[in-house]
Amino acid sequence: MSSDATRRPLVALLTGAGISTDSGIPDYRGPRGLWRRDPEAEKLVTYDFYMADPDVRRRSWLMRRDSEALRARPNAAHHAVTRLARSGVPVRVITQNVDGLHQLAGMPDRKVLELHGTARAVRCTGCHARSTMEEALARVEAGEDDPACRECGGILKAATVMFGESLDPEVLGEAVAVTKACEIFIAVGTSLQVHPAAGLAGLAAEHGARLIIVNAEPTPYDPLAAEVVREPIGTALPALLDRVAAQN
Repeated sequence: MSSDATRRPLVALLTGAGISTDSGIPDYRGPRGLWRRDPEAEKLVTYDFYMADPDVRRRSWLMRRDSEALRARPNAAHHAVTRLARSGVPVRVITQNVDGLHQLAGMPDRKVLELHGTARAVRCTGCHARSTMEEALARVEAGEDDPACRECGGILKAATVMFGESLDPEVLGEAVAVTKACEIFIAVGTSLQVHPAAGLAGLAAEHGARLIIVNAEPTPYDPLAAEVVREPIGTALPALLDRVAAQN
């Protein structure tokens, strides 16, 4: 059993859209993001619009069918996180992304907290039955423009947290616990403007963690950070995590 002297520090990473852009997934909220270019597209992932309007649901399913997200592969930054975990450093990932790329890069599900759910599954808004997005999109391809739940006939939606929905309190609670316990907190590719996820950076600093921010644009939490990295994530994060592994 390890003593406190040999215990390796817990590293928590909060990852946002910027970590996945090298995989071909757009940053929806950035300066050139989809929501700024096409505000109408935001309706497709807004719960009230989605539930009330069959046409919005049909367009939403087509958007998911045509999205590159499910065809994307992990990039160097995702693999660097997995490499750090495999080096023996305790790592937990808290992600705002719904793309599942951390798991595809080899991080176990139990070590990844998906604050906004996953786009790789669907759930029924009535009976809460779950199935795969692949299965739902196959039904869309076969001609069902608004596939209903096979169990109860209810409305199906991606197993993501849409605008207007609350985060899963259990997932958020675990993210808060990890944030309070970690000794190094790295925020990667996130504007740190969307709460409650953004507040985790401040919470980490408040509890004594070394806060490191890797993001192209300034964030509200930069003044609290011990280190701010502006270089491209695909090269900057692997170098940073290799340094963390060497120091711990």
